[in-house]
Amino acid sequence: MYQKNPSIAKGADWIMIVLYILMVSIGLLCIFSVEYKTGDSVIQSFIGFKKNYSKQLFYFGACGLLAIFILLTDSKLFTAMANLSYLAGILLILATFVVGKEIKGSKSWIPLGFMNLQPVELCKIFVSLALAKYLSQQEVDFSKQRSQLIAAAIVFSPAVFSIMQGETGLALVYFAFLIPMYREGLPPGYMIVGAAMGVLLVVSLLFSAKTLIIAFSIVAVLLIALMRRTIFKRNRQLLILITIIWLFCSLFVGVAVPFVFKHVLKGYQADRIFSMVGVDNPFADKSAALDEVELKKKERKKQQQAYNVKQSKIAIGSGGFWGRGFLQGTQTQGDFVPEQHTDFIFTSVGENFGFVGSALLMLLYLGLLFRIVFIAERQRSTFSRVYAYSVAGIIFFHVSVNICVTIGLAPVIGITLPLISYGGSSLLTFTILLFILIKLDADRQMVLR
Repeated sequence: MYQKNPSIAKGADWIMIVLYILMVSIGLLCIFSVEYKTGDSVIQSFIGFKKNYSKQLFYFGACGLLAIFILLTDSKLFTAMANLSYLAGILLILATFVVGKEIKGSKSWIPLGFMNLQPVELCKIFVSLALAKYLSQQEVDFSKQRSQLIAAAIVFSPAVFSIMQGETGLALVYFAFLIPMYREGLPPGYMIVGAAMGVLLVVSLLFSAKTLIIAFSIVAVLLIALMRRTIFKRNRQLLILITIIWLFCSLFVGVAVPFVFKHVLKGYQADRIFSMVGVDNPFADKSAALDEVELKKKERKKQQQAYNVKQSKIAIGSGGFWGRGFLQGTQTQGDFVPEQHTDFIFTSVGENFGFVGSALLMLLYLGLLFRIVFIAERQRSTFSRVYAYSVAGIIFFHVSVNICVTIGLAPVIGITLPLISYGGSSLLTFTILLFILIKLDADRQMVLR
């Protein structure tokens, strides 16, 4: 029988806790290596709360106290407050439209004085809890389309608001929740269609819509010609299927993609995506309404994006196999890489510690993800299992996208490296995500709904 025990040590997964402390400590070292200059007083700068690494140390201490509080909390509180916390998260996001502070073109921050809070970042916690709460209800049959649509609405509502705020990168993170949904029975057909749309999107970046529609038409005609006996004598439904696929692909590249790039994404966001494949944005506004000043501004922004990625790859490449050594990186110490303490923090790992250090960091992340999946599969409660897979999906998405950005395989979309990048909102979010999971696992003998 479950007995309430206030001890934080009882049942806690210490492997997870050690991994958490180790990775945050690595993050502090990386931020320190980016900002430290010869002659700086290390002790004074750490306690002065003026450098980013001193602020991160303060956030680490505050998150440590919060982690202890979570471990002392009754697990039933997380299920009881799941829907209410989700509503609070949505209201916080909406509040940014009124009292939000604009940073780097995104009005998604609420100033708190000592730090800026980003509700859409924090809302990943609330979505994880709300999705787990919904899918753990006995009356929910996730094989039915109605249940799938409700789950999708829970997941993607914050993403829509995030796009309206100009935070497309964080909006994409919410696709990570497809992992727990798939684990709980989401038909693989959705994943196949999603992957096909991703391939179509990439192809539509490389070729014009007219060229692709002609290619789709030729392929469709050839398929019908090759299978004409089967189609016209035995199975006319195959003809309908080929027609539907051809129509979907043609509308996707000819209507959906242009609409998204012209009316949903902002100009600089579309430019980033097209720069990834090395082509100019064909949907850019080239009307006379754009004066010379605006055109020069867009060109400077495009050059800056290319510069960021170029300097990032130079920094990582300069580390070689073993790295230049701690505080010995020329790119890092010379401030050549923009945003190196946040979105491009991985470059400091690559330059200081080389391929070996980067590989070890990847192994740490891999170990963390495997541990989360192991914890997820030993849960008796659907709530705890769904929540665990949500955490795994979020971390996996953040790590893979952030590193792809730093090495030039993805457009710059502003996603932090979990527990490593500087930022109070980011560290707070991942701390809460992980320690709620640790608490739920400690109480895994209790079935939560």
